[in-house]
Amino acid sequence: MRRRIIVGISGASGTVYAMNLLRALVRQPLEIHLILTADGRKVAAHEIGQEGRMAYILEKHFGAVRHPESRLVEHDPDNYFAAPASGSFRHDGMVILPCSMKTLAAVASGVAGNLLTRAADICLKERRPLVLVPRESPLSQIHLENMLRVTRAGGIILPPAPGFYHRPQTIDDLVNFVVARVMDQLGINHDLLNEWGTHAPTDRGL
Repeated sequence: MRRRIIVGISGASGTVYAMNLLRALVRQPLEIHLILTADGRKVAAHEIGQEGRMAYILEKHFGAVRHPESRLVEHDPDNYFAAPASGSFRHDGMVILPCSMKTLAAVASGVAGNLLTRAADICLKERRPLVLVPRESPLSQIHLENMLRVTRAGGIILPPAPGFYHRPQTIDDLVNFVVARVMDQLGINHDLLNEWGTHAPTDRGL
């Protein structure tokens, strides 16, 4: 069976992270289930200046080249009858990128107010990989405690904090550093970032 991945986009800044992740995922023979919240759609329209179905935006504005066996399914965030709403829907992991503090709080509290948080709740109860990429700064005690609750429940908190040891030259380099980390956590091969020690930059000093 083709590997399945769930990608959630909530109403936090950082739509470009999600778009670059989707662009990398559709290059592989994966079945990708996308859940974009209403607030996520509004933020996406503001940040990337595009509206409509993500499959179209990926191809026309992000230059995505799809693998012939890839499949991208977009779900209504209010549809509790969609496949990701059930624990019987088997998949290989889920990421919410970017993850707003509202969505983080819902996941940490087990409040399944829409398909996105329901799917995340299922990941925790079924012991499937769940990666949250929270986008907020600075962080309050409430934010930190919610992250700790998710971690203790089995989730992974992956802040969008790019490294600089690979000497990034573009914004895409910085974004793909985070995307590569997400794909690593989901066990998906990629060529976005070399393993440390394989092509390490020459030390030129300061």
